[in-house]
Amino acid sequence: MPPRLPRFIGDGRLSKALLGPELRAAVEGLPIADAGHGVDRFGLSRSGAARGIALTRFLYEHWFRVVSHDIEHVPASGAAVLAANHSGTLPVDALMLAHDLVRNRGRVARIAMDWFVPGLPWVNLVFIRGGGFSGTRGNFHALLEAGELLLAFPEGVPGIGKPFAERYTLQTWRRGHAELAIRHGAPIVPVGVVGAEEQMPQIARIEGFHVMGAPYLPIPATPVPLPVRIHLWYGEPIPIPSLYRPEHAHDAVAVDEAAERVKLAVRGLLARGLAERRGVFR
Repeated sequence: MPPRLPRFIGDGRLSKALLGPELRAAVEGLPIADAGHGVDRFGLSRSGAARGIALTRFLYEHWFRVVSHDIEHVPASGAAVLAANHSGTLPVDALMLAHDLVRNRGRVARIAMDWFVPGLPWVNLVFIRGGGFSGTRGNFHALLEAGELLLAFPEGVPGIGKPFAERYTLQTWRRGHAELAIRHGAPIVPVGVVGAEEQMPQIARIEGFHVMGAPYLPIPATPVPLPVRIHLWYGEPIPIPSLYRPEHAHDAVAVDEAAERVKLAVRGLLARGLAERRGVFR
């Protein structure tokens, strides 16, 4: 039997009641490779996906009032990698992207969790049941081979830990997403998230405070995320299969070039989003 959540978290009846008919239909239509155990081989379950959408519905519709731009750039099926900027003290950007992709594209975003998340009791299982996975190279390979949609944040933890003064400034851009996309012939869809940078400004942090494995203790300016409006900008897919051959995954120059293409595309989406929005809360 797969691990179970506490009853007050795991009861699927509440999730169904919170979804409504349209979102319930979107969840029921998700392609999940359940071999008969209630979960796929990475722990995703349909009830877990429903729970995630139900729990984030209020945030998506009413708190952050998410606006989705050009989501048709995300392939309707097959292996692909989404690469987005990361920000905001709490990973609200990942939650809103995952919700948006189920709601408006009918796909589960397989989110590479930061190294400390799998060690968090209950929280880890909620994320895993909703599509999250431990971001090891082996898992990346297996998911892309299975034709899944991966969501990566090449900035990693430094992205959500950046000072407020550096918002929308991309931090060190990791190359792993580009190498894996080249190796598996998967397109990369750049994503610019505008708004999450202001949702919970971080004014300081305490280093070496490793509660439950977290890398540091953030000190935000507000006790809860601000009700900023979040815009999700999906860019045109970078056609990795037509630009590189699988053997280029071993070529550091080619991998760096591909990663730089993605970084420039994300930077361009952020510039466009910032220029077009009417204000932080509008």
